[in-house]
Amino acid sequence: MTLNDLGFDPWFEAHAGALEQADRAVARVSAVDRGAYMVRDEHKEVPAEPAGKLYFRADSPVDLPCVGDWVSVQYHSDNTAAVIHDLFPRRTFLRRKCAGANVDYQMIAANIDTAFIVQSCRFDFNPRRMERYLVMAADGGVAPIIVLTKTDLIAEEELAQQLAVVQQTAPAVPVIALSNVTGTGFDQFQQVLRPGRTYGLLGSSGVGKTTLINRLIGRDTFKTKGVSATCEGTHTTSRRQLIALDQGALMIDTPGMRELGLLGADEGVAQGFEDILVLAQDCRYADCTHVREPGCAVRAAVESG
Repeated sequence: MTLNDLGFDPWFEAHAGALEQADRAVARVSAVDRGAYMVRDEHKEVPAEPAGKLYFRADSPVDLPCVGDWVSVQYHSDNTAAVIHDLFPRRTFLRRKCAGANVDYQMIAANIDTAFIVQSCRFDFNPRRMERYLVMAADGGVAPIIVLTKTDLIAEEELAQQLAVVQQTAPAVPVIALSNVTGTGFDQFQQVLRPGRTYGLLGSSGVGKTTLINRLIGRDTFKTKGVSATCEGTHTTSRRQLIALDQGALMIDTPGMRELGLLGADEGVAQGFEDILVLAQDCRYADCTHVREPGCAVRAAVESG
């Protein structure tokens, strides 16, 4: 395996010069789990920790490494561990508002070419949540593809209705409907994957993200669970990790998100909610908050369905 196989293309090569030092090497962050890191290069994958100066320079958690980042590292202990000294610029990213009252970002992953926004047809189909994921992808410059899973659990008529809703919600976004049980749609999903390209799986717990990865690699390598008795997803994946697939593509699996807050995603919102922006132009007041003001075109549209 080479660095190019891991996604190190000319864009990143152009930024390598400023970080080059004799005792440093280029690696990619392959896993993040509660502050613990793994990095991977063309030869090995080892545990790593950020250098103290990296913490000192960080103004927020966004400035610390996340899965998918390219980093400059120094190996030690006979090349069985590493220290992360610098981050390469991020070409794309996925981030959300930190859970709770904190007004800050949490990085989900970096340098992803395509994000698969995964929803289950049976329990999780939610167009509004889908829109928020689309905004997240647009905010970070990531191309989205919508994936509807568990098609074997609903009738063909219901699937057709859901596909129509997706088409109405995001007419320009490709959609794949599949079943991990029957294999329907799986070939179409595989045809999207390209060697050296990085893909990310986004979605709630229990929608089948990890099951999809297990099917891609042909064995149950990663632990999965069924949905709960209340039809809600249950958390199984606890860390963000980059997985090299046999066909050469790279897949980043992420834990299911219970909260999906957006912060300062103006460009992503503009792309994800064009209909709202058009309606807002007809509001009586230019600074309308669409809450209580009279003559609000957005609230009128909601009330009329």
